Amino acid sequence: MTDLDQLKTDALTRIENAPDAAALEALRIEFLGKQGSISGLMKTLGKMSPEERQVQGPLLNGLRTETTDAIAARKAVLEDAELEARLATESLDLTLPAPAAPRGSVHPVSQVMDELAEIFADLGFSVATGPEIEDDWHNFTALNMAETHPARAMHDTFYFPDFDSDGRRMLLRTHTSPVQIRAMVDQGAPLRIIAPGRVYRSDSDATHTPMFHQIEGLVIDRDIHLGHLKWTLETFLKAFFERDDIVLRLRPSYFPFTEPSVEVDVGWQDVKGRRVLGGDGDAPGHGWMELLGSGMVNRRVIEMAGLDPDEWQGFAFGVGVDRLAMLKYGMDDLRAFFDGDQRWLDHYGFSAFDQPTLSAGVGASA
Repeated sequence: MTDLDQLKTDALTRIENAPDAAALEALRIEFLGKQGSISGLMKTLGKMSPEERQVQGPLLNGLRTETTDAIAARKAVLEDAELEARLATESLDLTLPAPAAPRGSVHPVSQVMDELAEIFADLGFSVATGPEIEDDWHNFTALNMAETHPARAMHDTFYFPDFDSDGRRMLLRTHTSPVQIRAMVDQGAPLRIIAPGRVYRSDSDATHTPMFHQIEGLVIDRDIHLGHLKWTLETFLKAFFERDDIVLRLRPSYFPFTEPSVEVDVGWQDVKGRRVLGGDGDAPGHGWMELLGSGMVNRRVIEMAGLDPDEWQGFAFGVGVDRLAMLKYGMDDLRAFFDGDQRWLDHYGFSAFDQPTLSAGVGASA
């Protein structure tokens, strides 16, 4: 008993006089730590007889409880004293500007999508959307793609094991062209739409990713011809790249859903190691770059959509949104768009206040 009383008096006195938190923590370890004096006494209970444990157990538990409570009380006193000292010495200068809060930024793809929507809205186009999980009729068949067309192959298309209620295979759309079919079926003609969105193909390198963004345009009306297509593309590209010297070269090509079909090349030149669009590709120091595909909508596609091809004609075009962003804002690796690297986004991201407008210029300062 005498030893326990002495230990209790010593512990409570030293705890009460602990000058700071570090000293208090040292006392806690000394008395209640794994190797502490009180913890050591608690371990001896297992070696006592039942009669001794019945007497010593409550005494040792009481000692441990009182010591623990004393440490907690002293800790509260020391923390209150520390807070009072800080309040007495610290001050806040309200004349200083507040620290800048973290600000998010707009992803380049979203920014370019907004720029494209602004340009085409001025040309009288509306924005149309559709499902990213499509059936093979809307994605292939209605676009005049035969069952043996290479684009249907597993190595190009992500198929699901499911079929829809009509027995059609389900897949991740490989282009936004199904939106054109749905718009023609639902809205009829005349029609003037753009269809931006995510598309999916089994491909991955510096200029291709399994998921990317595409925008397609469709015009259906009476007496539409290639001249309308060329003027629309020239107007769009001049507004987007904010240059009046954009020169196009149309080359014959083949797409199942257009006839005739044309590849569209754009003149460019090297400026300090960066490809800059503008100028005649045949001029000295210039070249031609294939940018997008287009053509007059195939008669069979118009028929598939339930329209009369003898009355209605149209043109369509498609281009990668990510590629447009790379060309306009100087990015050199498509994969960086989807890496989620905050440093990349801090460098190439756009302020939420950089809203594209034709009057102020659709471009924004990155």
